[in-house]
Amino acid sequence: MTAKRRANLERLLRPRHVAVIGGRDAEVVATECARIGFSGPFWPVNPKRPRIGGHRCYAAVDDLPEAPDAVFLAVPRDAAIATLAKLDAMGAGGVVCYTAGFGETGGEGAEAEARLISAAGDLALVGPNCYGIINYIDRVALWPFAHGGTCPGYGAAIITQSGMLSSDFTISQRSVPFAYMVSAGNQTILRIEDFITALCQRDEVRVLGLHIEGLKDVAAFERAALLALELGKPIVALKTGTSRLGSSLTVSHTGSLSGAAELYDALFDRLGIISVSSPAQLLETVKLLAVAGAPRGKRIAGFTCSGGGATMLADRAERLALAFPEPTAAVGERLRQILPATATVSNPLDYTTPIWGIPEKTRPVFDALLTDRYDAAVIVQDYPAAGLDESKSYYRNDTIAFVAATKSVAVPAAVCSTLPENLDGETRQFLVETGVAPMQGIGECMTAIAQGAWHQQRRAEILAHRPPSLCPGPKEGRVLRLLDEASAKSRLAAAGIHVPLGEVATAVEAPKVAARIGFPVAVKMVSAKLPHKTEAGAVALGLATAEAVAAAIEQMVISVERYDRSVLTDAFLVERMAPPPVAELMVSVRIDPQFGPAMTLASGGILVELLADATTLLLPATRADFERALARLRLDRLIGGYRGRPAGDRQTLLDTLEALAALALNESETIAEIELNPLFVGSTGTLAVDVLMHVR
Repeated sequence: MTAKRRANLERLLRPRHVAVIGGRDAEVVATECARIGFSGPFWPVNPKRPRIGGHRCYAAVDDLPEAPDAVFLAVPRDAAIATLAKLDAMGAGGVVCYTAGFGETGGEGAEAEARLISAAGDLALVGPNCYGIINYIDRVALWPFAHGGTCPGYGAAIITQSGMLSSDFTISQRSVPFAYMVSAGNQTILRIEDFITALCQRDEVRVLGLHIEGLKDVAAFERAALLALELGKPIVALKTGTSRLGSSLTVSHTGSLSGAAELYDALFDRLGIISVSSPAQLLETVKLLAVAGAPRGKRIAGFTCSGGGATMLADRAERLALAFPEPTAAVGERLRQILPATATVSNPLDYTTPIWGIPEKTRPVFDALLTDRYDAAVIVQDYPAAGLDESKSYYRNDTIAFVAATKSVAVPAAVCSTLPENLDGETRQFLVETGVAPMQGIGECMTAIAQGAWHQQRRAEILAHRPPSLCPGPKEGRVLRLLDEASAKSRLAAAGIHVPLGEVATAVEAPKVAARIGFPVAVKMVSAKLPHKTEAGAVALGLATAEAVAAAIEQMVISVERYDRSVLTDAFLVERMAPPPVAELMVSVRIDPQFGPAMTLASGGILVELLADATTLLLPATRADFERALARLRLDRLIGGYRGRPAGDRQTLLDTLEALAALALNESETIAEIELNPLFVGSTGTLAVDVLMHVR
């Protein structure tokens, strides 16, 4: 981004004056700016109307009293392009281009988008095909629809690629404090990472929430996310377009490539970004982080006035690896003195109905348990619906006592309803004002707490050992070819990766080669046209004699000829059989044109797809990153020595992963994909038994 465009983006995000260009949509923007409380100069441009929203209309852009900081543009496509050129020439700051029909439609639209980029010059252009920006801090709504949302002087900056989803967020009944709402649309000029960079540096922004359909510059996104991480501004991301249908809809919707879900998961983990799977979880998580802050760890204090509520908290915590530690002996004794006789000292604590709603009795209970210094505190409170107010004061009394108790020990706290609708607006607003998060739904609340704790830990790890920058891969379009297995293993061996002792031989030579290598042996037909040898009958294992080798090759030729005569060769890889391993891994590296090299680790062998035990990380990566990736696999328990079995050679395995990563990074221009399946992990050493390698 040029320095001038960066300055123009600052003008757009903190405008002194606003211009709107268009008709009905401009009228809505005028109404919304007035409703949110914008008090600066407001200049409508429309040659056919005398006034818009009570403001005098100017006939043309050239008639404006000065170059506006922010513009909302809603005119037909060709007129929009011409108007952008005029705005750039006069020195305007930024423009929200509501107009659609550009790159998202392909063909003629893509050509129009190229003209739009040229016309925009140094303008900070949002869109096209977007709703725009609501700036709750400075009270500016460059937005074509009625909007909701409140701001207590701080909040979350939400950046989405979907206009309607961003609008839905503003009208949600969840009391999320918003600082900004940005609908980025096609991201033709300004992209998600540009907004992250600008908004994370604003003090009023405490957390950023993202809805991502696709990224256009992963390296730029990485830089922006790391800046937010350094500044202590958590990012919560909802990635959509992960299904096959969703991915195709993403392309037609905003012209963005969706990208494989596992690559985004790896990117988010690498950058300490909290990943969520639903809009509700996105809002609840940013609400917790904006209002209460992220928990310092996973030790939680829980309060309910119901045994069922305590059980639900405990169940959810176990699934999320959160802990409700039992009270210490001293605290337990204090609780027994002040709780009703029917109550059981525990955590989560059901303080029971005899003291419900009596703050002089509940406050000491809250204070006592919180003496043990937890990382976060939560109380379950389901307020009655309107018209059922008899018990509301009881809930409010306990809420006030809980707020006071948590504030006295400065612990991040949440009041959580069992069901989302059971926390009324008045109570939510009260809690936001006190700095306690009003969380709607036990599942969403506990998940947000767990994710906040994860972010704190991951942030510390990243800041202590900042990951090396990502290396985007070469552009697609070059023809790929498969190396035969012998050639591929030769490249692995040169990179320091152990492969079985072996030699390529003809059918006549193979028995003698096998005897020299040492029985038992494996024999495989060598052909770049045989990626899956088992299906073709091109593999024979455990051959113990020269005669067995000769017979196996004879049968192999028959099987392959029946499978596909065109792949027949008189070249056979004879290898010494490897001893049974502790574990079998599948390790693959593929060079993605957008994300660069990415490594996938999975339970290996023939069950790799059935077990679905896999994790992906982006390269380059540190040894600690590889260790973390292995720990995410269920197979890691086997490598560690499961139920008295021998442990695998973890350090040599890590050496192998580092060597494979280095090979892929050093030769990313020529190597497109490497798959080791299986990679044997023995009690001493590793062995790449089978390999597929695609090169450009």
